[in-house]
Amino acid sequence: MNGPCKRFLQDGPRLIASLVFSILAMTLLPEAAYAGRYVDLRRVEPIRGDMASGAAKTTVCVACHGPSGNSIVPQFPSLASQRAEYLYQRMAAFKALNPKDPNYASSPMPALVQNLSVQDMRNIAVYFAAQAQVAQVPPSATAVDGRGAALYSGGDPARGVPPCQGCHGVSALGGPVEYGNHYLAYPVLRGQHAAYLVSRLTNFRNGVPNGSSNDFIMHGVALSLDDGSIQSLAAWLESLPPASAK
Repeated sequence: MNGPCKRFLQDGPRLIASLVFSILAMTLLPEAAYAGRYVDLRRVEPIRGDMASGAAKTTVCVACHGPSGNSIVPQFPSLASQRAEYLYQRMAAFKALNPKDPNYASSPMPALVQNLSVQDMRNIAVYFAAQAQVAQVPPSATAVDGRGAALYSGGDPARGVPPCQGCHGVSALGGPVEYGNHYLAYPVLRGQHAAYLVSRLTNFRNGVPNGSSNDFIMHGVALSLDDGSIQSLAAWLESLPPASAK
């Protein structure tokens, strides 16, 4: 095998990820995103926190997100083993949401995080990120088809759908942070509840939320996904075992 081919096989996932991210960032982000109106997650930095302090603040969290962040209600996302940076940014986004925003009342989160400090949110994020993810009840065989896996790994060029693995990683464990800190803001999708993923992708398609650079990227991606594609992707991702259970 010649040198260029060997290099492509070795660096293929990184090249795909970089290409997808660059194209979407250039084409989907409005000018205001560069003017400071939106949170620019392309420059996110690793966070630090204290797990013990975070655990002490999770009494309310586990009511919806389950013991140790493993949700038993499909509509609520599991937080265990999620990236700390993603969790922190989500809490910060809820805290910054204007009470007059029509989406404010659609979630209990904005009110729940109002009394948390920046360090509180970092501590909570670090705590949940360190918890082991528990395998979900597997979906029925009929719910999982080859379409979800195909969309995740290869996208659908004919419809302008990029491969999800470009930003969320080949194994759906988040993008390759060794190629840039901006991948820290892309969540782990592996083993997440299908009902939550369907809701999230549908909301992205409808332009909600719209407060960060990643929100605009996901809006552009989700616009190319029909309901069937979203269902297939969500069911396939839910069927994947946690990394620790493989």
